[in-house]
Amino acid sequence: MSDPSIVTNIATDGRATVTLNRPDVHNAFDDELIARLAGDLEKLDQDSGVGVVILAAAGKSFSAGADLNWMKRVADFTEAENLADAEAMAQMLKTLHGLSKPTIARVHGVAFGGGVGLVACCDIAFAAAAAVFSLSEVKLGLVPATISPYVINAIGERQSRRYMLSAERFDAAEAMRIGLVHGVVAAANLDQVIDEMVETLLANGPQAMAEVKAMLDSVTGRRIDDDLAHETAALIARVRVSDEGREGLASFLEKRKPD
Repeated sequence: MSDPSIVTNIATDGRATVTLNRPDVHNAFDDELIARLAGDLEKLDQDSGVGVVILAAAGKSFSAGADLNWMKRVADFTEAENLADAEAMAQMLKTLHGLSKPTIARVHGVAFGGGVGLVACCDIAFAAAAAVFSLSEVKLGLVPATISPYVINAIGERQSRRYMLSAERFDAAEAMRIGLVHGVVAAANLDQVIDEMVETLLANGPQAMAEVKAMLDSVTGRRIDDDLAHETAALIARVRVSDEGREGLASFLEKRKPD
């Protein structure tokens, strides 16, 4: 029996590592991987014992994008069948982006097409220095449609215009410059950097971090007006009187670790 396309492990400290596990095809997407990834993410979001989710990959690459055999199959689909297939991808990306837990992308090797989309969906991303990226869809006569909201959100419209139109490859240093990843380190130090970030995140209030993620989606891009001012005031007022908020403030004032 072949290995599953997704392997998920939950550590005792509350970190969950979701590993793309199709190394023989550089972790390229197909419908099975998309369905498994979406299912595992949904379960982790409901698991109160999970505090942080790390998205990693087995083998030499993070993800080479769409699996060519899958692309051959969908080429024979009707438009309606293609829509249903694409909806599954779009919903998986939406689930990853909207996870209530902080997410970290661990990027090495190549991240092409949909692989870039996965990185952009994560809250935090670290890349090995030798990692290579490309929004390669137009080379195949396709468009980076389902990943576009997250990529544009990460690197902005201007950089998206260049890299979505050119499909050129860029290195980890450029990925960091344009905002796709937050740090670039030697491959040997990648896990150490992620461990440090996990430790930092797990020291924070889990509900507060979930509220921050929801707040960012609500506030980003909006005009600053009375409605927005009222919504943000209502948010902090509600959080202050929550159990977590009260305990956090009390522990700070009493100079002790929060419960």
